[in-house]
Amino acid sequence: MTSMQPIELLKGEGLPDYDKITPNQINENIPKLIKDLNARLNKLEERLDQKLLNKHSLSWEEVMPQLYEIGEKLRWSWGVVSHLNAVCNSSELREVHSKQQPKIVRFINQLAQNEVIYKALLNLKKHGNMKDETQIRIIETELITMKNKGIGLEVDEKTLFNLRSERLAELSTTFSNNVLDATKNWSLLLRNHSEVEGLPERALETLALAAKEAGDKTEEGNDPTASTGPWKVGLDLPRYIPLQTYAKNRLIREKVYRAFVSRASDGKLNNKKIIEEILDLRNKQARQLGYKNWCEISLATKMADNEEAVETLLEELRSAAMPHAEKELSQLRECAKRNGENEDFELSPWDISFWAEVLRNEKYDLDQEKLRPWFPLDQVLNGLFNLCKRLFEIEIEEASNTAPLWHKDVRFFNVKNLDGQKIASFYLDPFSRPATKRGGAWMDECLCRNQKEKDTIVLPVAYLVCNQTPPIADKPSLMSFEEVETLFHEFGHGLQHMLTTINYPQAAGINNVEWDAVELASQFMENWCLEDQTISEIAIHWKTKESLAESEIKKLRLSRTFNSGLATLRQIHFALTDLKLHSQWNKETKISPDELRREIAKTTTVLPPIPEDQFLCAFSHIFAGGYAAGYYSYKWAEVLSSDAFAAFEEAGLSNQDEIRRIGKRYRDSILSLGGSRSPNQVFKKFRGRLPSTKALIRHSGLD
Repeated sequence: MTSMQPIELLKGEGLPDYDKITPNQINENIPKLIKDLNARLNKLEERLDQKLLNKHSLSWEEVMPQLYEIGEKLRWSWGVVSHLNAVCNSSELREVHSKQQPKIVRFINQLAQNEVIYKALLNLKKHGNMKDETQIRIIETELITMKNKGIGLEVDEKTLFNLRSERLAELSTTFSNNVLDATKNWSLLLRNHSEVEGLPERALETLALAAKEAGDKTEEGNDPTASTGPWKVGLDLPRYIPLQTYAKNRLIREKVYRAFVSRASDGKLNNKKIIEEILDLRNKQARQLGYKNWCEISLATKMADNEEAVETLLEELRSAAMPHAEKELSQLRECAKRNGENEDFELSPWDISFWAEVLRNEKYDLDQEKLRPWFPLDQVLNGLFNLCKRLFEIEIEEASNTAPLWHKDVRFFNVKNLDGQKIASFYLDPFSRPATKRGGAWMDECLCRNQKEKDTIVLPVAYLVCNQTPPIADKPSLMSFEEVETLFHEFGHGLQHMLTTINYPQAAGINNVEWDAVELASQFMENWCLEDQTISEIAIHWKTKESLAESEIKKLRLSRTFNSGLATLRQIHFALTDLKLHSQWNKETKISPDELRREIAKTTTVLPPIPEDQFLCAFSHIFAGGYAAGYYSYKWAEVLSSDAFAAFEEAGLSNQDEIRRIGKRYRDSILSLGGSRSPNQVFKKFRGRLPSTKALIRHSGLD
């Protein structure tokens, strides 16, 4: 394939031509793109510098659209490369990503440290005569971002800061690759039925398929099947979770658990030193900028006022959860003894999921694995789309043949108002591909809403990526209820991106929304999975077409708060560990990050981590994602989302007219306003008051 100009390949607008973007072309096009953007930046700089010298009062139109265009071209182009690196990972793509990333980081820093742009923004803030609250918020965000990118530093300090930024980007990528490789490289081939006893048919099919793909055979030389084996266990979640939940063989559970919690902690893929270097560099950058630590930098742009405010919330939830968690642990111990374990049996971490499932079965007679046939992907999507129509008055239609796709699993949908007007689109990449796709689930921006001219609006397009169980043979993707909740969660992020009415892209959708408020829209959607009408529409058997029995739905509802003390503590443990690593740990402290984490575990866990547990080595959220000193955001936003859902509960979930009315208010505030106002203002517009923790504590069964 011949080389293309950046304007054609990494064109910075429209839907990307995924199938045409090769590693070679990325290598050729990124430097050309940077050159093009530098030329644009120089032109803008000259124009603004001249006006500033002439003491000219700048207007929004003279600065912001051009500045956005430069940043957007970069975000779009590098966003496509990063997206492909996450969903179609290969050694060639990875190499190119690593090679070009320093150039991207350098340009981002150059843009953020541009003195002329900074003076122009200050001029705009002071003399721009801006009446628009959204514009003011955008300018203030730009200024604090530039401050945190080193605009105020002297030349030598700035050079050092930039070198550290490049190194941090490189370390994050290496961290992520190590986790992906460590997950991919470990496997365990099981040949005896006793080793897989208890695993449901669906899980056995997945393990047999993995063995077949790896070229393993039965002892007679036949291809593996669910009933004959062999079965290949791995550390990707669709294989790992069923094994931990259902395998009766405790030794196998232990072996796989130990491998899982020690991922990326030794050998060539060891992330321990990377963690220390990342934390050290973040600390140094924070101090260069005049902050005490990275935690202060993080909270400078969050809804939470300071570290104390975060700790107060976490402690409120911890003290509510701890007695419940202790009780839940002793119930699991009793359950194990009732079911044949010795009197002196002590629970280990690899027993928790297994005995929790047994106890859940005893308590609610609920086997989540057996419910999978009632949650085929298309049926779940149908119910989700109907819910969106009821709440937000939108129609969603598949249009996969109208857009370029990066894999055969990927689908494309259009979102329309009820009058047929198209307002957005989204990609859905639902299935796990352990060899080439990073784990977890996420929403990202493909295109942002942007009113370029009076009659020209760029409509938002979202990426929705999950890692759920793929189809096998003639069976569609049969989802666990957890996978259903994950899909609803990511779709909530997507809705905030897609239903925005803000025409400034810098504050449209999730842009400019404080990080600890951004999970509101996603967690809000999870609450609807078990609402009467939605569950009746998503839970229909893929083969028999029968609805899920009311008795099973009731069990799912009752089990929602099952072990919620343990689940809440787990999140608090992660959140507090993240916070303290970024506020207390430094190279001079006499303890390692892992030792600090174990110290925190004393008050945030009821079962201390085992020596091999090197959870931090795979904590991608904070070392390879955007959650550094921000993991608490999940709990902070859960307070907001529970309180938002309570508005619908108070009106009566079966009162369709009221639900539609409140749904419109929710769409017109939380989904529409994005980052154009502060989260407190947006929440108040919807709820009529500031948020309260009461609904979350009630929903979690911790009251």
